[in-house]
Amino acid sequence: MPLANQRSKFALARDHTFLNCAYMSPLLKTVEQAGLAGIRLKRNPGYMNARDFFDTTDRVRAVFGKLIHAPAQQIAMIPSVSYGMAVVTKNLSIRKDQHIMVADGQFPSNVYPWLRVQADTGARVRIIDPPHTREHRGRQWNARILESINHQTRLVALGNIHWADGTWFDLQAIRQRTREVGAWLVIDGTQSVGALPLDVRAIQPEALICAGYKWLLGPYAMGMAYYAPALNHGTPVEENWINRLHSEDFTGLVNYQPEYQPGALRYDVGERSNFVLTPMMLAALKQVLAWKPSAIQQYCQHITQQEVVRLRQHGFWVEEEAWRAHHLFGIRLPADIPLEKARKKLAREKISVSFRGDAIRVSPHVYNTTRDIKNLGDALLELTR
Repeated sequence: MPLANQRSKFALARDHTFLNCAYMSPLLKTVEQAGLAGIRLKRNPGYMNARDFFDTTDRVRAVFGKLIHAPAQQIAMIPSVSYGMAVVTKNLSIRKDQHIMVADGQFPSNVYPWLRVQADTGARVRIIDPPHTREHRGRQWNARILESINHQTRLVALGNIHWADGTWFDLQAIRQRTREVGAWLVIDGTQSVGALPLDVRAIQPEALICAGYKWLLGPYAMGMAYYAPALNHGTPVEENWINRLHSEDFTGLVNYQPEYQPGALRYDVGERSNFVLTPMMLAALKQVLAWKPSAIQQYCQHITQQEVVRLRQHGFWVEEEAWRAHHLFGIRLPADIPLEKARKKLAREKISVSFRGDAIRVSPHVYNTTRDIKNLGDALLELTR
């Protein structure tokens, strides 16, 4: 049964067309309530006990694991994508004659860590540009990436989709090629996980790292990372008490423990038990899992497909469906319309989108309707008159 509109679960303003979940998701009412309950718990810490430091994070791992089809033991609690990537850089062995591959225009948190590796080791960061032509752009960009992976490739770092315009990257084909040459695959799932199905059993990346405040509908400053079993004996970014073995025994914390918690728990950030943010993240993940990413993707396709066709008929460019997402896509303007003119027009109409590079990034969710997308289309088409 198709997913129905879910606007009633949010507290969005009625006089505003919000098509910008890729910037930051609105809070579900249940997520807001979970945060308030966490504040009340912290207000009276005498009612807290040792299990409060562990139980909610364990549940977050379990739900996120179900979302990406991974064991909870392989999920780490992190504060940001950059932190999750730092775990990888700390455990990556790379020679000067090898390289790290990224796509052009990736989000900085999935570029700066590799530039640091380049500066420290002499290994090169290779940036794979998209084709200059717009015809079959996504397909050709994927082909370029596959053709560029060779025996000097040590790691490929990509999103499932490009954060600026939703171009889809064929991770299974890329994984197969990286496996052939012995390279790692690290995925920034921030702009896809939660709204686009992703199964780590099928792709088997070394790492999948997600910020929580976008398509996972969670709070800012909290995220999750999957690390493959191959990293189970690596070195964490920081040494904290809670990622050590037997940290549940508060009376024994002074018996300093050389061993870490099993699996990826050694990579948990300190103070991971945040008594406000963690319950919010749990509430958000439970709702996303209940809706199902596949249903969210279908819903976004349903409300956007008619307007995308109309815009294309009037000279606007949107990537062909086979090579883009439906929950996040870029609209590129006809050559005679300045991007700044479109920005001002949409601001006047109270339509919230993002501008990334030369694309208008549109990112609807289940709180949007076909009317919202038509409002956007009408405003853009007025620019052609």
